[in-house]
Amino acid sequence: MDEFLEEYLEFAKDIAQYAGEVMLKYFKENNGASYKGDKTIVTLADTEINAYLIKRVKEKYPSHSVDGEEEQFGRSDYVWVCDPVDGTAMYARHIPVALFSLALVIKGESKIGVVFDPFTNSWYTAIKGKGAYKNGEKITVNGYELDDMRTVCHYDLWVGADYNISEVVQELANKTYFIGLGSIIRACMCVASGDFTLAIFPGTKHKNCDIAAVKVIVEEAGGMVTDLFGNEQPYNESINGAVISNGKVHNEVIETIKKYLEDKRN
Repeated sequence: MDEFLEEYLEFAKDIAQYAGEVMLKYFKENNGASYKGDKTIVTLADTEINAYLIKRVKEKYPSHSVDGEEEQFGRSDYVWVCDPVDGTAMYARHIPVALFSLALVIKGESKIGVVFDPFTNSWYTAIKGKGAYKNGEKITVNGYELDDMRTVCHYDLWVGADYNISEVVQELANKTYFIGLGSIIRACMCVASGDFTLAIFPGTKHKNCDIAAVKVIVEEAGGMVTDLFGNEQPYNESINGAVISNGKVHNEVIETIKKYLEDKRN
C-alpha cells in the first residue's frame, strides 16, 4: 500500500488543481448559489468539482469509492473523501476564504491529505508518516498555551448542529481569543502552519468530508485531531465533531467540552 501513496498524492494534487480553476471561474461569475434541504449553500463549483472527482476516480482507480459532500460513488476500503468548496457561504458572497480539500481514507484512516487555496495559490499536503508541507516547505504547529497572547482559536456554530459549543467557547474565551473564519478547513490549516492554536468543530452528519484531510495534515505537522471528547474516529463515515489543536492545549479543551456536553455525547 505505502508504495502507492506518492502516486495517490499526485493524483489528489491534479484534482485540486482542476478544482482551483473551477473555483476561480465561478468566483468571478454567477456562482449559481442555492440552498440545500439542510439550509446550507451549494454552488456550481461544488457540484462540478465533485462530479469531476468521481469521473477521474472511475477512470484511474475504479475499485476505489468517493465520498464527496455533494455526491458519492461506490463502496470500498479506499475512499476519496472530498469537500469541493469548504467555506461555501463565504464563497457564494465573493469573499475569498474558501478552499478545496481531498483525502484518501483507507479502512477509516486518513493516509493522504491535500488542501488547496486557489486565491493565494497555497498548497497544504501530507502523507501519513512523512510530514506536512505548505508549498513544499515543512510546517509545524505552534507550542502556545491558551493564555499566551499570541494564541488565536477558531470555532464554528450554526443552527441545527448536534452540539452547541457556545458555553465551551464562552469559558475558554476567558483566557484566549476566538474568531470564526467561515471555513473550518481554512482554520485547521492555520493550526497546521502554527498561526492558530485551536479549532473546535461541532459537525457530525457527513462532516467527515470537512476533517478527513485535516486529520493527516495537522497531525503530520505535530498537532492533534480527535472527536469532541478526545477519541479517535474513522473518516469514512459521519464523525462526532472534532477538536483540532497544537496538541499542547488539547486535554484542557477536551475537559472543558466534557463539562458542558458529556450528557449530549452521540
